[in-house]
Amino acid sequence: MQHTELKVGELARRTGLSIRALHHYDEIGLLKPSAHTASGHRLYTAADIARLSHILSLKQLGFSLEEIAETLGRADFSALRVVELRLQRAREQLAEQRQLCDRLDSLARQLRAAEPVSADDFLQTIEAMTMFEKYYTPEQLKELEARRQAMGDDAIQQVEAEWPRLIASMREQMEQGADPASEPVRALATRWRELVRAFTGGNPGIEKSLQTLHQQEPQVAQRQGRDPKLMEYVGRAMAALDAAK
Repeated sequence: MQHTELKVGELARRTGLSIRALHHYDEIGLLKPSAHTASGHRLYTAADIARLSHILSLKQLGFSLEEIAETLGRADFSALRVVELRLQRAREQLAEQRQLCDRLDSLARQLRAAEPVSADDFLQTIEAMTMFEKYYTPEQLKELEARRQAMGDDAIQQVEAEWPRLIASMREQMEQGADPASEPVRALATRWRELVRAFTGGNPGIEKSLQTLHQQEPQVAQRQGRDPKLMEYVGRAMAALDAAK
C-alpha cells in the first residue's frame, strides 16, 4: 500500500471519528498504531488505516467491538469478505431508496398527466415511506400526527438530526465500558427518554408500538444504529436513571 503516516488528530479529522475513540481502540488492542514519532506520538500507517476501514465496516454491520476483534484476529480473516458484506448492505439500502424513488416518480408522472392513480399505487408508496405505521393503531397515528403538527417541522427536523448524535454518544460510552449508572451515561439516558417522549407524548401504548416495530423490523433498528446490544445497554442506563430518582 502507499506509504502513509497520520497522527491521531489528523486521522480523526479525516475519518470523522473522535480522538477519544481512537485512543480507546488503541487501549483495547483493536487498532494500535504501527509507528510513533520520536516524541512518542501515535502514527497510523496505511495498513492501520485499512484495518480501521474493516473495523468501521463491521461496526456498521452490527458487530460489537469484541466480535470485531475476534473476526479480525482469525487466521482465515478476509478483508475482501468484509468489503463484500458492507457492499451488499449498501446495495440493499440503495435498492430500498431506488424503489421508493421509482414509486414516487411514477406517482408524480401520473399526477402531472392527470391520470387516475390506483389505491394500490398509493398503498405501495405509503408502505415504502411509512412501513412502521402498520405497528400503530389508527388512534395512535392520529395522535402522532397531532403531535407532529403541534411541534412543527423545524422542531421535528432538529430532533431527527439529534438522534444519530445521541445514539453515537451512547454507543461510545458502551464500547468504552462506562458504567450505565455513571453520570455521563445517565445524562444521555435522560435525553434519550426526552426524545422518545417528544415523539410519543408519554403515551405508553405508542411507546410499546415503537418497541414492537424495532423488534419485528430489525433492519429498521439496524439502520438507525439500535442493535440489540446497544438497546440492552440503554435499558440498563434507564433502570439506573429510575433507581436514582
